[in-house]
Amino acid sequence: MPDSVTLRINGQSVSVPEGTVLAAALARAGQQQVRRSVSGQSRGPLCGMGVCFECRVTINGIPHRRSCQTLCEDGMEVRTDD
Repeated sequence: MPDSVTLRINGQSVSVPEGTVLAAALARAGQQQVRRSVSGQSRGPLCGMGVCFECRVTINGIPHRRSCQTLCEDGMEVRTDD
């Protein structure tokens, strides 16, 4: 069994296998929307390779981090803009 890491997404504790990309952890936690556009439309991971910037979240207090390009770390605090 692979080692796991535990992080918090909007206050909810989520455990995922080590090496999991944050966008996958968000999906596992049922978080489809991670932010809203300037016109109020829901946004979430789209391209999965860091080009579209639709998956931006706040990680450990640092805003605008791409969840599709970030590996989950134990103790990571993630906030979405929903």
